[in-house]
Parts: sequence; C-alpha cells; structure tokens
Amino acid sequence: SEDQLSDSFETGRRSKLPVPKPDTGDISLWNLLYKNIGKDLSKISMPITLNEPLSMLQRLCEELEYNELIEKAVGLEDPYERMIHVAAFAVSSYASTGYRAGHKPFNPLLGETYECDRPDKGWRFVAEQVSHHPPISACYCDSKNFIFWQETRIKTRFWGKSMEIQPVGIVNLVLPKWNEQYRWNKVTTCVHNLLGGQRWVDHYGEVNITCGDITCKLTFKKASSWSSKRHEIHGHINNPEGKVVHHLSGKWNEALYCGSHHGGNHHQATSKLVWRPGAMPDDFELYYGFTRFAIELNELDPDDAKTLPPTDTRFRHDQRLLEEGKIHDAENEKTRLEHLQRERRKKRETEGLDYSPMWFKKTGKESYEYLGKYWECKKSPGFNKMSFVKLW
Repeated sequence: SEDQLSDSFETGRRSKLPVPKPDTGDISLWNLLYKNIGKDLSKISMPITLNEPLSMLQRLCEELEYNELIEKAVGLEDPYERMIHVAAFAVSSYASTGYRAGHKPFNPLLGETYECDRPDKGWRFVAEQVSHHPPISACYCDSKNFIFWQETRIKTRFWGKSMEIQPVGIVNLVLPKWNEQYRWNKVTTCVHNLLGGQRWVDHYGEVNITCGDITCKLTFKKASSWSSKRHEIHGHINNPEGKVVHHLSGKWNEALYCGSHHGGNHHQATSKLVWRPGAMPDDFELYYGFTRFAIELNELDPDDAKTLPPTDTRFRHDQRLLEEGKIHDAENEKTRLEHLQRERRKKRETEGLDYSPMWFKKTGKESYEYLGKYWECKKSPGFNKMSFVKLW
C-alpha cells in the first residue's frame, strides 16, 4: 500500500538516484550485433550505455520486493489459498520490468557478491556470481517465515530487432510452518525495437509451480506489436486429482485476480484482487524506470560500507560511475574490470585450478547450494579480517 511505501522512506533510505540517467541519444547497436544474430550474447561486451546501474545479483534481490505475499500465505490455513499467494509472488517479480526495456543489468564479475539485510521487510539476502562461463548467479534469502533461493543462468539472443532473454534455473520457496516447498521456473523475456523506436518488454511462456501434489500453471501470453493487448496472464490451480480449484488472471504489470471454480467451464462472476504493484516514484522515466525498491538497492551507507565484504556490488566502480552519470569514466572502468577478470581466468587455467565460489558449493552441473556461513562470518571474525579475491 501507499502507506507502507511512504513508511519505507522514513527509514532514511534514498528516494532518488544521484542524477537522472544520461541522455545518450539513440545508440546504434547494429554494427555490434548484426554478426551475432541468433547467438548467445552473454560472452559479448556491450556498451555501458545499455546498462542500468544495478547488477544481476541486485535484480535477483529485487524479486523479493513483494515478500508480503509470502507472509500472507504463511498465515493461511487453506493450501490452495497459499498457492494463490505464492503464484502472485512469482508474478510480482516481473512487475518492475515494465519501464526497464531500455537497459540491462550489469553482468556480475566472477566472485562478486551482494547482500541486502532488510529488518523492515523481515528478511536478509545474499547472492554471489558462482560461474562466469556460463554466467550463473546464486542467491539465498532467509526470514522468520520463509526461505527463498535460486540459481539462474541467463541466455541472451539477438533476433534482428529484438533481444530474447531466457533464464535457466528453478526458484525455490520453503514455508517451514507448513513443511512446504514450492518450485517454479521463469518465462522468456523479450525486448522489442532494440535498434530504433520505442523499446518495450514482453514476457511469455508458462510458469509451472509445484508444491507436493498441488500445481499451478500460469501462462504469460505473447504480445504482438500490432495488438493493444499486452502483458496478459491467465492460469489455474489444480488439486492432486488434476481438477481446477481456482482460476487466475490479470496483467503482470497491473494486477492479479483470482476466481473460484464451480464445475464446468464457468468462472466465478466476481474475482478477488490478490496483488497490485505499488505506485511508481515521481519522474521514474528519468531514473531508468526504477521502482522505489530498486532505487534503494545500490545505496551505499557509510556505516554499512565498513562491514560489507570488498566483493559487494556496491563497491563496483563502473556501476557506481554510471549511477553518477559519468559515462566515459564508467566505460573505461568497465573495460578495465573485464580485462582483470580475463587475466584472473588465464592465471587459473595456467595453474590448472578450478574455481570454487566462497558462499555456495556446486552440487550439480549448474546447481549450487548455500553454505550457510555468510552472516556468521560477517559477525565473527568480520569481513575486514578475511581475505578476498581483488575484483576491482
């Protein structure tokens, strides 16, 4: 609600980025991209003007913006009602992308980390870039009422006028009170009009959520550029026998509604509102289309800076320079950091060393498990008494 949003600002967190995003004009990407049609772009260095001043690790944290949906689910006795709110939470992670079609998050460097401790929201989050080729980000969030984790690999392909982003990985949510584990996949994202015109973002595909024998299928409808119907989703929750218990419908950037099923193909005459995104900040178009929550993610409080590990995204200079509107310096710094990363990789290959993440361990080809030591190490001995790879 608006009351909750205004309260979050009273905690002293910033409500604006330092400067509006620089006006870079209409950047022609054709020379960079035309040789790479249909290829995975994750290995190609993109101009910094395509970036927003957040990393992929911070974008994973952004998926927790509407964690009150999980809190509500925990308080519900009916398992189907819990599934409704978990489904709404899965949908809510796409809401912040509505005005973000013009820019992409930074690819984290191998070993880069990000923490976000939000007592006001009741959770703490840690993420790490655990693999570079392929690029894989892992995260873990714990709270009194839930545990949330995922690892995700992003495959990006260019199709002439659009860029398609395919996340590979499973999102996990555990509700200890009910001894339940929910698992779901993510849909494909497409940025249209990449090389000219008004860019816009679309999500399409199916999200399948499972919790024991209860399932939920959400279909994100693919939009067509000539149709005014965009962002639509519809779905249903099924019992163990496969019968539909609830119908879900709405738009991922506007609202999600639920209606019960009373046999046949008829929906309930009235659907109830389950979730609606919060209001956007003033002048959001000037600030990368960021939500209030996104604006807070890269803020570096002087007191917090003393206790963060040196690998935290907030210390990444190119991203900070972009946030401050210093495009030329940011581009030079990005080039330098990418060069240093290549040098570290060459050194490991020469020495025959395999890379091991610091806070997660590899449990499969592309699966990682949180080791559970981050917050303990922060408390004792403290990150300033530990050794870290120098990333920047």
